[in-house]
Amino acid sequence: MKLVVQVKLLPTPEQASVLEATLRVCNRAATYASQVAFAKELKDRNGLQKEVYADLKARFGLSAQPAVRAVKKVVDAYATLRANLWAGTLGPPTSKRYRKAIGAPIGFRPEAAQPFDDRCLSWQYDARTVSIWTMAGRMRGIRFACSPDQLKMLVAHRKGESDLVCRGGKWFLIATCDLPDPEVYEPVDWIGVDRGIVNLATTSDGTNYQGRRLSRYRRWQARKRAELQGKTSRSARRRLARRKRKEQRHAAHVNHRVSKEIVSVAQRTGRGFAVEDLGGIRKRVRLRRDQRGALSSWPFHQLGQHLAYKCRKAGVPFLEVDAAYTSQRCPRCGHTERANRPDRDCFRCRRCGLAGLADVVAGVNVRDRARSAWVFVTAPAPAPHP
Repeated sequence: MKLVVQVKLLPTPEQASVLEATLRVCNRAATYASQVAFAKELKDRNGLQKEVYADLKARFGLSAQPAVRAVKKVVDAYATLRANLWAGTLGPPTSKRYRKAIGAPIGFRPEAAQPFDDRCLSWQYDARTVSIWTMAGRMRGIRFACSPDQLKMLVAHRKGESDLVCRGGKWFLIATCDLPDPEVYEPVDWIGVDRGIVNLATTSDGTNYQGRRLSRYRRWQARKRAELQGKTSRSARRRLARRKRKEQRHAAHVNHRVSKEIVSVAQRTGRGFAVEDLGGIRKRVRLRRDQRGALSSWPFHQLGQHLAYKCRKAGVPFLEVDAAYTSQRCPRCGHTERANRPDRDCFRCRRCGLAGLADVVAGVNVRDRARSAWVFVTAPAPAPHP
């Protein structure tokens, strides 16, 4: 499995200025290559590289390997765009977003991330420094900071490219680590998890991870942003810049903590892990105006990603099951009706009288569906007919 490790660079002011100039030149070169690819409809890497390689070196001063990396970044960007168009992420072909996406070449921000491979970036783990190619030549001795666990993972498993990122005046290197996949054990049972807004996660065991605290924090951040945006002073703009991404980091921390605790329970008890497949939920539901902000800031996708990769890293079986009617179906008699859930918190079956917390009942239904799905996943292939 592949994981990314983010380390913080600690360049001197002179080194930071050279890194910034390097990013800007590389992204100007990538934008130029993107315009050529759009105009001549070049989709493959070899064709685009033959077309722009000499120009990237002559016009922008890139060395051989950074020019190749810039071409690769452009090809990957267009491949991602085609995948999004095919998946319908940008809407139907008649939508404004779709037409805008295909109507102009892809552009790159002046400080967008730039990939570096081992030919133009090397790590010195003992000294905690890196050596990187820049427009001013090879720059050595740039210090970086990371935790002991991150350093251990870098030394043992780092492989492939590393991305140079400038975010809010701070510099980072995002390295890819290729870890061996542990063997997935045969689960004795399953833990079903229902994800929600008020309750971030509720397991079939009855454990509830509330989201009220996170919701209050989001509302408080929104009020503070509105207050600062209403002012035009320089100090207000500086404070807004300092608060940027703070809410996002806090939500990611909460998701990491919740997912780590849930996966550790599954690993300790030898059970598998199952969640609802909530893909496309923002397109399927229509909400009142005052509810749209809560749905847009619902971090269910990130929580699902954290659960999936932590399960894979620990060798815990992981399944996504159909989310249809999990909160309206009775796990005892199977009766499914909207009236089974008279309000958000309670569940009462209209046929057999089973009652309980709605989120726990949904988690039990997810667990039952995982039990059935695992039988089909692990069933041997049928023998061919003679």
